[in-house]
Amino acid sequence: MTRSAALFCRPVPAILFILSLLILDQAIKYAVEVSLPMHELVPVVPMLGLFRTHNLGVAFSMLSHLDAWVIVVMRLAIVAFVAWLWRQTSRDHQFAHLGYCLIIAGAFGNIIDRFTYGYVVDYILFHTETWSFAVFNLADSLITIGAGFILLEELLVLRRSKG
Repeated sequence: MTRSAALFCRPVPAILFILSLLILDQAIKYAVEVSLPMHELVPVVPMLGLFRTHNLGVAFSMLSHLDAWVIVVMRLAIVAFVAWLWRQTSRDHQFAHLGYCLIIAGAFGNIIDRFTYGYVVDYILFHTETWSFAVFNLADSLITIGAGFILLEELLVLRRSKG
C-alpha cells in the first residue's frame, strides 16, 4: 500500500504553518512582557499559573553564563541540523514532518526572543504548594511536542516494519 506525502513535507504549507506558530508565540510573549508582573504568580487553574520570568540560558536556564551570541549560534546550528534531518525524512512520514515544523517554529521563537529582548520570555508554570516545574513558554512546548511526534513516527515505522 502506498502512503501519501505528508502535508508538511511541502515547503509552502510548512512555511505558512511555521510562520503562524511564530506569530502566535511572539504575540503571546509580547502580551506577557507588557501585561504580567515580573516574578509574580497569576493563578489560572489549580496547579497552573502564569509567571513571567526571563531565561538568559537555554532549557532550564542552563548555560546562562555564556554570552548571548554563543547561545544564538548554538541554537542556529541546532536548527540547521534539525532542518537537515527533516530533509532526510521520507515524504510519507506525516507525524515526523509535523514534528519538524513544530521544532523549527519553537526554536525560531526562542531565537527571536534573544534578538528582540536579549533573553527568552518564559511564563507557564506548573506547580503545587511544595513543588514547581521549570517556567517555560509556547516555543518550548512546540519543541517538546514536535520531538514527541518524531518519536511517534519512529515507533510507527518500527511497527510497520515488523508487521
